[in-house]
Amino acid sequence: MTARGNGRAQLRRLAVLIFVCFVDAIGFMIIVPLLPFYALRLHGTPETVGWLIASFSIAQLLSAPVWGRVSDRYGRRPALLIGLTASTVAFAVFGLADAVWLLFVSRVVQGAGGGTTGVAQAYVADTVEPKDRARALGWLSSATSAGVILGPAIGSFAAHLGTAAPGLVAAGLCLVNVLFAWRWLAESKPAASHAARPRRPIWHPAWLVVRHPGNLVSRLIWIYGIGMVAFSAMTSVLALYLGADFGLTDKTIGPIFAYVGVLSLVMRSLLLGPIVDRLGESWTMRVGALLLAVGLLVYPIPHTLWGLLVVIPLVPIGTALLFPSTTSLMSRYSDPGELGTTMGVAQTFSGLARVIAPLAATTIFQRLGHGWPFYVAGGVVTLAGALTLKIPREGRVGGLHAPRESQGGEGEERSTSAGEPDRAGGEEEKDGEALSGRA
Repeated sequence: MTARGNGRAQLRRLAVLIFVCFVDAIGFMIIVPLLPFYALRLHGTPETVGWLIASFSIAQLLSAPVWGRVSDRYGRRPALLIGLTASTVAFAVFGLADAVWLLFVSRVVQGAGGGTTGVAQAYVADTVEPKDRARALGWLSSATSAGVILGPAIGSFAAHLGTAAPGLVAAGLCLVNVLFAWRWLAESKPAASHAARPRRPIWHPAWLVVRHPGNLVSRLIWIYGIGMVAFSAMTSVLALYLGADFGLTDKTIGPIFAYVGVLSLVMRSLLLGPIVDRLGESWTMRVGALLLAVGLLVYPIPHTLWGLLVVIPLVPIGTALLFPSTTSLMSRYSDPGELGTTMGVAQTFSGLARVIAPLAATTIFQRLGHGWPFYVAGGVVTLAGALTLKIPREGRVGGLHAPRESQGGEGEERSTSAGEPDRAGGEEEKDGEALSGRA
C-alpha cells in the first residue's frame, strides 16, 4: 500500500473511533446529571449519591488494567465492543430501575465497561503516526468534550417523556453505537510478535509504577494521576462553590459548564496540535501543568461572576495541554507490546484519583473554607509540574519493565523536538489524553 493510501486508511479508522467515543460520551452525559434526582426519588440520601458516583470510579479503577491486558492479547476492537455493550446494558438498567440497588448495578456495570478508556488511547497510538499522535489524541478528547456538551440537553429533553426515557434513549444510542463499531471499527493492534513474553499478574504493572517511580513511564503515569487528583478535586466542589459564593442554582449553573466545555473543545480540536508542533510534547506538558496550577490557585480570588469568567479558561486550557501530552509521551516511551497495559495502568491511577479527590475536596470545602480545595489542588498540580521537569526531550522505548537507566535521558540523540524534522527524516512523537475515564 502506498504511503498516501495507508494514511487515508489510518484517518478512516481514527474517524470511526472518534465518532464511537463521541456517541458514548453523549450517552454517559445523558445519565450523569440526572443520577442524584433518580437516587433521591428512590429514597436515597445525598450520601447514597456520593457512593453511586464513587462506585463508577471504583469499577473503572478495577477494570482498566484488565482491559489493557485483554486488548494487548486479543486486540483493541473486542475490548472496545465489550465496553460499549456494557454501557448499553447499564443505561437500560438505569432507565428501568425502581430501587437504589439497581442504580448501583447500573453504575458498576457502566464503570467496568468504562475501563476501556486506555484501550481507546492505545487504538490511537496503534493507528496514528508518532508525529501526529498529539493532534489525534486531542481530537479524541475533543469528541468526548462535544458529547459532554450535548448529553445533558438530550437528557433534559428526554425526561419530559417519563422517568425511564433518558436511560432508554441512552441505551438506544449505545446499541446503535455498538452496531456501528461492529461494522466499521477495524482492529488496530499490529500482529503479535512471536517472541514469548512472561505472563505477570494483572496488577504487576501498577505495582511497578509504585515501586519504581523513577522509571520514565512510571513518572509519566504519576504526573497523569497527580494532575487528575487536582482536576477531580476542583470539579467535585465547583457546583458547591458557585452556589455558595455566587448564588448560582441548578437552573442557572448550566451556562458555566457549557462555557468550560466549549473552551475545552476548541483547545483540543483546534489549538492543541499547533501548540505541540511549536513547543514539543514535553514543553506542552509543562506549560499545561503551569497554567492549570495558576488557574486553580487564582480561582477563589474573583468576587464577581465576570471576574470568574476571566479566570475559568486557565483550567480547561491547562488540562487540554497537560493530559493529552502526558498520554502521548506514555505511548512513545512504552514498549509497543505493552501499550494497552500501560494505558490501562494510567487509567487505574486516574480512577483512583476520582475516588479519593471528591471525598477529600468536599471535606476540605466544609471544614476549612470554600477556597481551600482550589488552593490544595493548585499545590498538588505544582508537584506534578515539578515532576515534568524530569522528563527528557528524547529517549528510547523502554516501558514499565525496563530499568530506569535504559530509558534515555537528556543526552539521547534518537529524535529531535516535536514538529522539527530529524536529520534522518523522522520527527519526534507527540501526544494527547482521554476522558475521562471521561475527565
